[in-house]
Amino acid sequence: MWVRVLGSAAGGGYPQWNCDCPTCRAVREGTRPARARTQSSIAVSPDRERWFLFNASPDVRAQIEAFPGLHPGTGRATPLQAVLLTDAELDHTLGLLLLREARGIRLHATAATHATLSSGTGVLTTLERYCPVEWTPVVPGQEASLGGISYRAFDVPTAKHDRFGTGTDEGRVVGYRITDDATGAVAVYLPGVQELTPAVLDELEGSTCLLVDGTCWSDDELIRLGLARKTARDMGHLAVGGPGGSLERLARLPIPRRIYVHVNNTNPMLLEDSPERRAVEESGMAVAHDGLEMEIR
Repeated sequence: MWVRVLGSAAGGGYPQWNCDCPTCRAVREGTRPARARTQSSIAVSPDRERWFLFNASPDVRAQIEAFPGLHPGTGRATPLQAVLLTDAELDHTLGLLLLREARGIRLHATAATHATLSSGTGVLTTLERYCPVEWTPVVPGQEASLGGISYRAFDVPTAKHDRFGTGTDEGRVVGYRITDDATGAVAVYLPGVQELTPAVLDELEGSTCLLVDGTCWSDDELIRLGLARKTARDMGHLAVGGPGGSLERLARLPIPRRIYVHVNNTNPMLLEDSPERRAVEESGMAVAHDGLEMEIR
């Protein structure tokens, strides 16, 4: 199967429109080697003809235009088959509204995410005024086929404030194990994780490729920069660096490809000449960029 990173940044993209932090300033001014990035999303295909979108970011139109594999065929026929969501966050769902010209959208989401997006004047409530939406419930732990590839979602524990009021942690944030039915190769998509619990680590076993949360380098990153009062953990993300960080824990795993996605604009590993980027690369891991494409086998 093939995986295309459509967007590799966290919410707000890189640079973020209202941020003048050192990393945003560097990419705007071109003073240090760094690439601009759109908001987090990937596309997965069993055959390079049919593509499945994992999360629909607010940058989805530009991401589709940047990738010929998602361009339309005759008339308005499109290779985009369905959208699968990891949660109900705006940076993962607002792109659904930009797909409203579709003849219909097949949406895979947990009950918690679906309920959030359908409540009040939510994203799905609005979208359904423009085109049909066919919802397939995602049940953590249950295998589901997409034809040529299959997936199994798994719960990602989070203490993040339930801003949407679902009243449950089950299915609020999930990761996906995506399997190539022909080869058995497995890619794991985990753009948001607060703690690498034993249960989460179990889901990574046997995978060929891991696309994992790289939001902040340090837990107090936003606080030190004077940009927020919350830690990375408060926002539902495990820091990359430091003792107990994801880099220390993931570098020892026997997974051939380990790649950071969902990288916040403040994270210094976005700067290609930074000590943080060097530490990532020397550990055998990588930082995704928009347009990165891989065959997983």
